[in-house]
Amino acid sequence: MSLRLIFRTDGANGTIVNVATGTSMHSIASLRLLAVLASLQRRKGAVGRLAMTVSSIQHLAATIAYRLLFVSSPRMTFFDNNINHDPDEKNQPSRKKPMFPVTRALRSYLKHHNREVKLPVSYTDLLHYTFSVPIKDKSGKDTLWEKTSYDSHEWNYIRDGLIKIYAILKTEGDLSFTPHLDVARVDYCTFGNSHPFRIRIVNKYNDNYDHYYIKIADASRIYGLELEHILSPNRIVFFTCDNTLVEEHIPGIPGDLFIKQLDEPLTNKIRLAKEFVKFNERCFVRLLGDMRSYNFVVDITPDIEDFQYRIRAIDFDQQSYEGRKNLYLPQFFKENYPYVHLSLSHLNNESIAQYQAEERTLITFRLASSRYRIKELLDVMADDNISTEEKINQLKHQLNDHFKTNVFSRCKSMGQVVKRHLKQTLQKNLMMIQKNIGKSSD
Repeated sequence: MSLRLIFRTDGANGTIVNVATGTSMHSIASLRLLAVLASLQRRKGAVGRLAMTVSSIQHLAATIAYRLLFVSSPRMTFFDNNINHDPDEKNQPSRKKPMFPVTRALRSYLKHHNREVKLPVSYTDLLHYTFSVPIKDKSGKDTLWEKTSYDSHEWNYIRDGLIKIYAILKTEGDLSFTPHLDVARVDYCTFGNSHPFRIRIVNKYNDNYDHYYIKIADASRIYGLELEHILSPNRIVFFTCDNTLVEEHIPGIPGDLFIKQLDEPLTNKIRLAKEFVKFNERCFVRLLGDMRSYNFVVDITPDIEDFQYRIRAIDFDQQSYEGRKNLYLPQFFKENYPYVHLSLSHLNNESIAQYQAEERTLITFRLASSRYRIKELLDVMADDNISTEEKINQLKHQLNDHFKTNVFSRCKSMGQVVKRHLKQTLQKNLMMIQKNIGKSSD
């Protein structure tokens, strides 16, 4: 399967002229593609001539190529061949997701797995700052973070409490190392749903610093963190206390900044493309939404003669909230088009299918090894209210269409949808594991 967009540029006005299409496909998708391009050409009033800006034609080429490679093949997870989307349905999450309280059942789960601890400082305590100063980056742009200042009478209490929380995160509450630690800064973010505080802890001996975050305890985010801890290759350290959530810092280069490094000679584009396919699969299997490039980081590890890449989510408040299926697929966000284009440029259908199968197999092994914990979590999640009825019904309908089934119609809550979706996407892998266990059992 291949697609060629043949064009030349007009240096005078930066447009593309004399666009012709050539294809070796004989699928319905290719016929639809040719029909759309022919329609566009006729609207321009000249057969065989279509004028677009360079960015527009690149965007069209990447979008169409994505659908033919990621979507059309029956071996792929995604097979929506309709390239004429409803203009009212945009691949954008809700502007303001509501906070969902932590229920008694979820609190019990957190206590059972040592996630609920007594914290010396709460999120509400940090709101009592006297003033704040905007933090700007090296180029002078607003980072949407503000450096806070506290009254001296409250600062000593807050400072000691923040150092103790760091000890809880890093050394299970061992305070013997805290005398040479200090709080260098407390930043407040005015962007997003959670309005987090970012705490910078510094070592007095060598000025080395580390961060962690204090946020409002939102049930959606907690479910997302737990699913990340259980099903992903990454372990997550976080704690709750009443309405306060404490998260460790996840190191890495923000995805929107890493885009600038895609064309650097040292970047292994094939390995990065492979990791984006696997990350895309992880998000869809556990229904983690809103993975735009600024909501994940790229972790780089030097390897034998080269580098390995790991894409990690850093924002979990859109765990199983939205109703549109595409919002759980990072490749559909325009902010991620450079990663999609990279994947299409370096991977063929067979490789993509292989990496998707690899990731689902790894998720299945993690699920099987933590089956009692994941069952307990999903049972709590199934009885919780973490989305609206409208969004639940919309997602059920779209997943039924996606998998050509009606099993999602029986789901009454978003938690039940997640549970059913895990079974649906990992069914083949679970059967293989059970079969192999049966062969090896005494």
